[in-house]
Amino acid sequence: MPLPVALRPPLEVALARPVATIPAPSAMPGGCLYEPKWDGFRLLIVRDRDVSLWSRKGTDLTRYFPDLAEAAAAQLPAGVVVDGEAVVWREGRLSFDELQHRLSSSAGTVARLAREWPASFAAFDVLAVADQDARGLPLRDRRALLEERASGWSAPLNLSPATRDAGEAAEWLQTMTAAGIEGLVAKGAGQPYRGGQRQWVKVKHRDTLDVVCAAVIGSLQRPEALVVGLPVDGELRIVGRSTPLRAAASRTLGRLLQRPEGPHPWPAQVKPGALDRFNSGGRDVIDLTLVEPIVVEISADVAMTGHSFRHAVRFVRARPELPVDEVVAA
Repeated sequence: MPLPVALRPPLEVALARPVATIPAPSAMPGGCLYEPKWDGFRLLIVRDRDVSLWSRKGTDLTRYFPDLAEAAAAQLPAGVVVDGEAVVWREGRLSFDELQHRLSSSAGTVARLAREWPASFAAFDVLAVADQDARGLPLRDRRALLEERASGWSAPLNLSPATRDAGEAAEWLQTMTAAGIEGLVAKGAGQPYRGGQRQWVKVKHRDTLDVVCAAVIGSLQRPEALVVGLPVDGELRIVGRSTPLRAAASRTLGRLLQRPEGPHPWPAQVKPGALDRFNSGGRDVIDLTLVEPIVVEISADVAMTGHSFRHAVRFVRARPELPVDEVVAA
């Protein structure tokens, strides 16, 4: 029988909010369950009569991961929905660039990439089993169901590790980063699965954060620097600019940036006096190339004035798979 209507994709996924430190074992309902925060693409694998793979934004990514779709068809029974992360390992580390490369490639190139740098799937939750909705169960029970089904899996399907030991979680945070793990996610073992809600917390090892790029300095195809914003009082406000982009980063972003699809929250010019960081060479105004907002990850000096960065931020990478409306001001 097919999955019930409520379980048919696209589905909202449970989310995590950032925190500064690892929560105590008793800090969440039912006690904390700690998991690695994978540096990849959030992915729902839906095994109905066919297999489909869905992003957290509700985009069908099946054609970009033929290796995972094939494995899911062979190893998952019908009526299962599994939540996890798609990752690619390259030379002993997670490679986010290889994942992004897939999303901008033709079907032929994707097939080649799947052979050269195959994807893996780290499963950490299950939303449905035997066509039955499991989201109302507490995490401890969903985890038991997932472990039972994962016992017969083989690569590229994997069970993401989890622990209740805060000391072990702290060790993971220090040692797993060498392989590209971003940090930790802590979840309440007694919590049901609530799609669209920030019911979990995440601790990132690196001093980075997600912001919104809604304009660039330079051309759309070869941006010279990014202009970034954060939601403040219900508006997307300019909070900083990046240092000059390297040639490779400029080319990568040029392939992802698009002209605005509708009304834009920012003007096409910025007065230098409005924000000190834009005071460059005494020019009267700074011309901005407005773009359709996209999430980017930056490394930033902690010094801020209000919600604005005092110094130029450093571009780390684009995160086109993340919804813009999920970015929050620190």
